[in-house]
Amino acid sequence: MQTEPLTHAAEAAMAAAPAQFLTFTVGEGEYGVDIMSVREIKGWSEVTRLPNRPDHMRGVMNLRGLIIPIFDLRCRFGQGLTEAGDKHAIVILAVGDRTIGVLVDAVSDILEVTTGEIKPAPQQEEAAAEGRYVSGLIAREGRMVVLLRMEDLFHAHEGDVAVDAAD
Repeated sequence: MQTEPLTHAAEAAMAAAPAQFLTFTVGEGEYGVDIMSVREIKGWSEVTRLPNRPDHMRGVMNLRGLIIPIFDLRCRFGQGLTEAGDKHAIVILAVGDRTIGVLVDAVSDILEVTTGEIKPAPQQEEAAAEGRYVSGLIAREGRMVVLLRMEDLFHAHEGDVAVDAAD
């Protein structure tokens, strides 16, 4: 019966393990992604639009020889196209074996939390499909940060462009 205390100790250690998230705003919402997936943050620059792509795929940009698709998170969340300008940012992310960019209103900060502070998102039947993009919620200092699961948000089988450089 010695394994039970070790299990509780392991759970406590995991809950206390720190995690870091880059936070940013899109509309009135604040969102976060695992800092380990962030490759770069750039100011907005015009992109090359590709034909027959969903509206939330703004186009592609050349980043030091790598062609990267740029997605508009406001549009992907069903809030209309972003009128991008100097105050907007592109967050370059590693998503699986792909590199993508997401257009956000502004980058906020880096939030360090323990994994025990991350709460599950409430489940609603009508939002079940959209809910799989949310990996958790962090409530701190009057803020509510929605943690995004980018690999599900921009999965190619749902009609999005495959986000490989070869596409």
